[in-house]
Amino acid sequence: MDCPICGEPMIVFELEEIETDYCTECKGIWLDAGELEILLEDAEATQRLLASFAPATTDEGHRPCPICRKPMQKVWVGHGDEAVLIDRCPKAHGLWFDRGELVDVLKQGALDPNGKVARLLSDMYHPDEKN
Repeated sequence: MDCPICGEPMIVFELEEIETDYCTECKGIWLDAGELEILLEDAEATQRLLASFAPATTDEGHRPCPICRKPMQKVWVGHGDEAVLIDRCPKAHGLWFDRGELVDVLKQGALDPNGKVARLLSDMYHPDEKN
């Protein structure tokens, strides 16, 4: 799979049967909906989570989904001043995190209040490092 930002091939990280795609060039991370569903252990919870992100109005360009190539939607994850702007595939294929965005989302617990996603992804990506 190629990075929707820089077009470079992404590498796959796998831990506990969860795969994410990582761009070594721009440090972006793709988390597809199927992996998120496995992490949350509930298809309905995954759909509720994806639907809970507030649509954003921004001048930032729309990036193509690495799966279907449709322009992704800009959405806010979290609330208030700590909300993070990320990209979501309109066909629910997954979420794109630019460099550092996943770290910010994990710190605020916006993906899962129980912390399971944060624990697993922090083992993969070491969220204390924004590199």
